[in-house]
Formats: sequence, C-alpha cells, structure tokens
Amino acid sequence: MIDAEQSSRPVWRRIADFPLVAMFVAILLYAAASTLASIITFRTGLQAPDGISTAVHAALAVGLTLLVYKIAIRHLGEHPRDDLAVRAAAKDLSLGLLAGAGLFSATVAIAAMLGVYRVVGCCSTAELVKDLFGTAIFAGFMEELLFRGILFRWMEEFAGSWAALLITSALFGFGHIFNPNATWFTSLAISVEAGLLLGGAYMLTRSLWMPIGLHAAWNFTQGFVFDVPVSGHEKEGFVTANLSGPAILSGGAFGLEASIIALATASVFGCWLVWLAVKRGNTLQPRWVARRIAA
Repeated sequence: MIDAEQSSRPVWRRIADFPLVAMFVAILLYAAASTLASIITFRTGLQAPDGISTAVHAALAVGLTLLVYKIAIRHLGEHPRDDLAVRAAAKDLSLGLLAGAGLFSATVAIAAMLGVYRVVGCCSTAELVKDLFGTAIFAGFMEELLFRGILFRWMEEFAGSWAALLITSALFGFGHIFNPNATWFTSLAISVEAGLLLGGAYMLTRSLWMPIGLHAAWNFTQGFVFDVPVSGHEKEGFVTANLSGPAILSGGAFGLEASIIALATASVFGCWLVWLAVKRGNTLQPRWVARRIAA
C-alpha cells in the first residue's frame, strides 16, 4: 500500500519528500530565517550585548523562525506534521519548565552537599533580561527546533529512533566543543545528559514544547538563579556562588554540566523519558525495515 502510494507520485515529489532531502531543505529554511534575524539586528544597531538588544534579537529570531516553520518546514517530507502545535503548548511547556528547573536545582543541591558549590553573596538582577531571553528563550527554542524538530525528526524517519537519538546527541554535544573552557569530555557529557534528556522528551511527546521548556529552564536556573557557568559561559546570577573541588564533581571552569552529578541526574531522568516513549510505542524502525514490513 505504502509503496503503491509513493510510486504514484511524481518523481520530483518523491525526491523532495525523501527524509534526508526534506531535512536538508528544512536546514536551509532555518538558516535563512536565523540569518535574516541577525542581519536585521545588525542593520538596526541592536547588536550590542545588553539586555534590551538581546531581548529584541531573541524575539526577532524566534518569531521569524517560528513563522518559517509554520509556513514551510512543517509541511515538508512524506509525513507532514506540526511539532509546535498550539494544543500541546501549555501542558508540555509547563512540564518541561518544571522538570528543567527541578533537575538543575537537584544537581546544585547534590553539589552543595558534596561541598563543591557554595553561595557567597546575594542578590543581583542585573542579568535577568539577558539570561531570560538570550540563554533561556533563544537557546531553548532555536536549538531544539534545529536538533530535535529538524535533525532528529528526519533522521528518525530515515534511520529509526535509536540512530536519530545517537546521532543528534553526538551532534548536540560536540557542537559545544568550541565553547569557552570546553574539552572533549565536556562535549561527551553534554552528548549523553542533554541527548537523552531532550531526545527522550521529544520521543515521548512528539512535540517540541517539552524539550524547549526543559532546555530553557535548565539554562536559566543554571545561569541566572545559581550563578553557574552555562556550557562554559560565565554568568552573573541572582546569587554569587563558587564552584571548587575536583573537576569531576564541580565540572571545573565549564560548569556543573561537565560534572558526574549533572551527568547522573539528567541521564537518569532522560533514560526514564526514553523508557516511557518505548513503552508507549513511540519509536520508529529504520525506513528500509518499515517499508519491508509494510510490503
């Protein structure tokens, strides 16, 4: 049935709908939207790294990319769908925000009990706008749309859920290799903890809202609330805190994301999300296996 339906379509449409081709087109559209946002920001003189400029650029980039997603990206491929459906937004986003904030708070609590995290001062809101829009909203939306909404989605259609989870986790983690104070270990840690956590949330809900919420809340809680470097980037938090002790526990200059504490908390929760996704039947076989079974 599937083969007959596909073979009846024009050749150009079959080529355009092929998962890896659809993924490539989606990446181009995503890049065009984000580049346009950067150009507008630069031309209007809003490129300065202050809070208002960060908020304007974040709003512009998220708005343009969301528009491109709704108009074009969601319609690509053999099985068009909207991973940013409004009906799923309130519940999944709220759960993601709560889980992200809770997970990093638990990570900090464990670090404090082990003596590698200590609050030494309070309280500043100087970086609130910048961290909320730049570190949380912008990073959470843009990175999740790219890595889960585009790369994971069509890699999964082509090679199956497990290959998509492995590849996007590695790409996400080692995409941070050029961050300040990054090492191969820090990238591996992010590959495992963030890959399982965010990939598992996407597999479970088949929506981008939960991974966006997880990502945004994790970053915001980490940087603004607890004054911990976000993926190597120094932050000025609401409190002033110090990380000390063995790098395996503190994460060193990169921050707690490179510690075995964050690796454990995020990975365990991520494995639970993946397990729930498998239990609910939310995994896909590789394309060639699914087509053989259907035939």
